[in-house]
Amino acid sequence: MKNRSDKKKIGLFFGSFNPVHTGHLILANYFTEHGGLDEVWFVLTPQNPLKPRRTLLPDYHRLYLLRLATEPYDKFKVSTVEFDLPRPNYTIHTLAHLEDLYPDKNFVLLMGEDTLASLPKWKNYEEILRRYQIYVYPRRHSPDTPLKNHPHVLFFDEAPLVEISASAIRRDLAEGKNVRPLLPEAVYRHIMDMHFYRKKPGSET
Repeated sequence: MKNRSDKKKIGLFFGSFNPVHTGHLILANYFTEHGGLDEVWFVLTPQNPLKPRRTLLPDYHRLYLLRLATEPYDKFKVSTVEFDLPRPNYTIHTLAHLEDLYPDKNFVLLMGEDTLASLPKWKNYEEILRRYQIYVYPRRHSPDTPLKNHPHVLFFDEAPLVEISASAIRRDLAEGKNVRPLLPEAVYRHIMDMHFYRKKPGSET
């Protein structure tokens, strides 16, 4: 059996990716190049228990966009592990399942400073902190949290400060604004071809 230090180190980037944008790729690339990770796995979440489904693009469409975005990068992988798990999806359950599937991997969680502050709302968050390292990238105006000082939390203060928002992209698309610089080219083309996130005729929201 491999020692933990001998295992391939995988960063897990959880998200709804609704839609995936260039900010996600910038941060994933930073952690592969500066965080000692062998790969980053984009774990697509069908249902985040802390977020509403109202504006969520169907799973298979978000999955296709995510594969378009990550295809050019050898160290980026897409994981659909949560598609086969009970919903809503709880990270602690996903991590246990991944440990069973890939005992030869050492998993690290990647998250923003704002997400770290909300970590106490997660199911069994103390267990996550006890068992896994968490790599944190900076976010502007994030609330302070004592978890910053936890021994398993590692801050990357020099990581790019990426403030691209998927919700803002959806809003701009609904209003007919240009979002092309914010999306990988293949993702942008597919969204435009499929008319995703456009305001439906007669819709007030």
